[in-house]
Amino acid sequence: MNAADTKLQAFMAQALAMELDAVQRYTEFADAMDMHNNREIAAMFRTMAGYEGKHVEQIQAEMGWTEPPPAPPGGWDWAGFEPPETVPSDEVHYLMQPWHALQLALAAEQRAEAFFGQLAAATSDESVRRAALELQAEEQEHVQLVQAWIAKVPPPDPEWSDDPDPPRYTD
Repeated sequence: MNAADTKLQAFMAQALAMELDAVQRYTEFADAMDMHNNREIAAMFRTMAGYEGKHVEQIQAEMGWTEPPPAPPGGWDWAGFEPPETVPSDEVHYLMQPWHALQLALAAEQRAEAFFGQLAAATSDESVRRAALELQAEEQEHVQLVQAWIAKVPPPDPEWSDDPDPPRYTD
């Protein structure tokens, strides 16, 4: 395997890890929203997990992988603690409304698009640049899709998080 192939393999493995993480996080959010009987938001998060799952399938098919390659020693090189497309767990609220979920998804898709754009601009490897630009374009499509959803959803009322019967925890 030559150096260009090695760089492309490493880039696509990192992209796959990012997409797998997004599938997992969106699925966790959907499960949490189901638990709180917020079915509409659960469905939205499951839809987003489905989109990310298609990216996983696409990358694996393109690379001929049947399972994800292992992370490199020291882990993946993310700008923060988590992959760019990951929605922080503390951003999800059990009473959130569609507008909130879509704002979280929009921010995640924008971070993913920027990540791939920055990688394309920074690499000197043409195969990695092409792959990064292709993934950036797909993330841009997701940004546009989420923006279209947001345009159809009213913003929440100021008291959206008021719960007349909040959960009670006892130990």
